Amino acid sequence: MYDVVIIGAGVSGSASARELSRYKVNACVIEKAEDVCSGTSKANSGIVHAGFDAPVGSLMAKLNVKGNEMMEELSKELDFPFKKNGSLVICLSKDDMPKLQELYDRGRKNGVKDLKILSKEDVLKLEPNINEEVYAALYAPTGGIVCPFGLNIALAENATTNGVEFKFNTEAKDIEKIDDGFIIKTNNGDIKTKYIVNAAGVYADKFHNMVSENKINITARKGEYCLLDKTAGCHVSKTIFSLPGKMGKGVLVSPTTHGNLIVGPTSTDIADKEGLNTTRDGLDTILEKSSMNVKNIPMRQVITSFAGLRAHEDNHEFIIKELEDVKGFIDCAGIESPGLTSAPAIGIMVADILKEKLSLEKNPDFIGIRRGILDPNTLNIEERNQLIKEQPAYGNIICRCEMITEGEIIDAIRRPLGAKSLDGVKRRTRAGMGRCQAGFCSPKTMEILERELKLSMFDITKCGGKSNIVVGVIKDSI
Repeated sequence: MYDVVIIGAGVSGSASARELSRYKVNACVIEKAEDVCSGTSKANSGIVHAGFDAPVGSLMAKLNVKGNEMMEELSKELDFPFKKNGSLVICLSKDDMPKLQELYDRGRKNGVKDLKILSKEDVLKLEPNINEEVYAALYAPTGGIVCPFGLNIALAENATTNGVEFKFNTEAKDIEKIDDGFIIKTNNGDIKTKYIVNAAGVYADKFHNMVSENKINITARKGEYCLLDKTAGCHVSKTIFSLPGKMGKGVLVSPTTHGNLIVGPTSTDIADKEGLNTTRDGLDTILEKSSMNVKNIPMRQVITSFAGLRAHEDNHEFIIKELEDVKGFIDCAGIESPGLTSAPAIGIMVADILKEKLSLEKNPDFIGIRRGILDPNTLNIEERNQLIKEQPAYGNIICRCEMITEGEIIDAIRRPLGAKSLDGVKRRTRAGMGRCQAGFCSPKTMEILERELKLSMFDITKCGGKSNIVVGVIKDSI
């Protein structure tokens, strides 16, 4: 029997696992997909919100500000891309100034530091490509950008280094309450545990409602995005927001930590919790609304579009607590924006609950430092030549767009919770994320996966499950 089973290996589940690994505990994370960061956490804006948007006094506001304050130090400890680039909320009319002032006042009450309302002149000095009709803007220097894959994978890797077990391709089907805990019925057999942490994203209501009489409802709120080539990455330097509406913060324009430009998201409530298709209407909306705040966005430089789902709880609030009517079941539900920012603080909150309930002792062997995949481009010429001499795979470029080497891909596969698919390699190394969108490097990456994992080419997938790349030929005939 486990002490704790966490359902979901997204950023909230992985953050909870990492913080829990600070203690002596028998813990496991189960994930229905083949990898971490396969749901909501893989498709979002990558924004580290300052904390001026969430309602004053809400858990969302508290954890947003705390997570923001933790992110820079955490990025150094766990070696993932983060940049404090600041954000601007654009006000286009004098009539909308009360809304901007309200955001400023809310941010101050939430504890956001160094907020300023800037004049039109000051805004255009900071960002020359802002719409010249701008009237004013709220400037938050503490806003930032993060690699969402990098954060999620780093948290999970560090958790497993410190003893947390991860079970992939393991889907929770049902939960049975027993005297000393729970039995989680999965496609891979039953799992017994004293405590459950429900970090299942858009499906968190499903597991909550299995065990509790006090029902919750989570709606999948779809957001569509366009990602532009690195040639457009400097069009703005800060994250540019619109004044928020009832469906959220609207369409943003922002650089990414890897030098691209991201534009989006839309906001549409859908019934299908797997509905990740993009639409013509959605992409047209992105084009129209983004141009209201930022001029001359080079949309011809779009290299891909994608959609993500936010886990919108009816009361628009994080639910992080032990259920009153089901002791031992801890919700980590309704984690929508600013969930990515809040994740480090969410992890601490969940671990603190379990520390008290289980009377956990500190893990004396806890390792708080993790090193990411070596990027040869960060080395000087002498260091790089020496690396290639010692490990020739670092001299073999596999992804030309992003200049990713065979050595980096091998590292991505061999490290803790290593990549098992094309998307797994892509999220860890960016091989396939460049201008050609894996058109050139996929076959080479598949050959490396085949060799390292000792699989047949027929078994290599894009993202696990039935997403096989090579199909339609009888294996025995080859």
